[in-house]
Amino acid sequence: MSDPAAELYSTKADFAYLRVKELILSGALPPDSVIAQARLAREIGISTTPLREALRRLKSEGLVELDAHRDARVAPLAAEEARDLLELRRSLDPLAVALAAERRTKADIAAIRAAAAELKPLPGNPAYEELIAHRRFHRALYHASHNDLLINTLDSLWDKADRYRRLALEVERGQEARDRKAAEHDALLDCVVARDAEGAAAIMREHIDTSLGAQAAWRLRNRRGEGTGDA
Repeated sequence: MSDPAAELYSTKADFAYLRVKELILSGALPPDSVIAQARLAREIGISTTPLREALRRLKSEGLVELDAHRDARVAPLAAEEARDLLELRRSLDPLAVALAAERRTKADIAAIRAAAAELKPLPGNPAYEELIAHRRFHRALYHASHNDLLINTLDSLWDKADRYRRLALEVERGQEARDRKAAEHDALLDCVVARDAEGAAAIMREHIDTSLGAQAAWRLRNRRGEGTGDA
């Protein structure tokens, strides 16, 4: 039986793409798990044809692996990818908020404030909607840069980064760490409103260096070292 929600999308492949992405980012389909395509298609109420199309799209985004026999699995987490994501965000996020401070409009400020009002510290096993709230805040900051190439690049990194955030959250954070992140969000908003580009960039660099993504990169790097005997 088809899912009525699928009728709200332009194609069933679009519906399948968004649904499977949500399952991956929510952890319902964990890293390196096999995707049973026939069963998954039944569960989300579509045929296997649009599901395969969605999986090819997710492969292009690095979230799914497909082999020549059409077997599919969720892409595993990798220390190298975590490092690469961190290096990119260390450079691009501060640039985005600096530009936002210089170029933001009244509408941008309203959007950032609205997104900030929905932010809550992420729990150990965050729901997909809780991750989306953090994405919405950062996307509002990116959008205020009014640099479309930069916005699209950072947006494309976010899905990959969410999987590493979930890994980092397996280790319980103390209240001090949660409060520090909340204060950084407030400071970013204040700097953008005040047109303080230098201050916004400095806060964002600190935000990235102490982020869940940075913690995940550290965990994976050390896990690999323990497995190979490297120091």
